[in-house]
Order: sequence, then structure tokens, then C-alpha cells
Amino acid sequence: MGKTVESYRMALEHEIRRWKGFARALRSKDRAAFEELMDVCRIFASAGSNSTQPVIFEPMVMSILLFQQKSLLRIEKELNGIKQQSCQPNTC
Repeated sequence: MGKTVESYRMALEHEIRRWKGFARALRSKDRAAFEELMDVCRIFASAGSNSTQPVIFEPMVMSILLFQQKSLLRIEKELNGIKQQSCQPNTC
């Protein structure tokens, strides 16, 4: 009989559990931020499962980076909109 490989989502949850000691050592506000990052990994689990990376941590980090990049782009767009609204003609 062949060996079955656990699904990406199962492997992801296993990896997240491995980091519980780290999470417990964080201050409460930092722990909340850490949990948000783990939720980001869950959000992008479908993409992670298609990455076929043997090390589960790599697609986790890429998911977090993607989320951070999307957040930065959204904030930059909002900031540019605010700048445009506050500019007087011929002064910006």
C-alpha cells in the first residue's frame, strides 16, 4: 500500500500548532497580530496547496508577504487619494 500525504490544510494546521510555544511567549497584542498572520495563511491555503513546496513554511511566508503587499498597496492608494483631495490647483 502506498503512503498518503496529508493535505496542505492539515499540514498548515500542524505547522501553526508547532508555533504555539512562540505565540504563548508573545505579549497579548503581539499574540493577536501573530494569530492574524496565521489566519492569512489559512485564507491563502488554496494557493499554498498548489505551490507544491516540500517545506510548508515557504508558502506560509509567501501568503503573509502577499497579504502585507496588498495592504501596502491599498494604503498607498488611499494616501494618494487623500493627497489629491487636499491639493489646491497649481500647488501640488
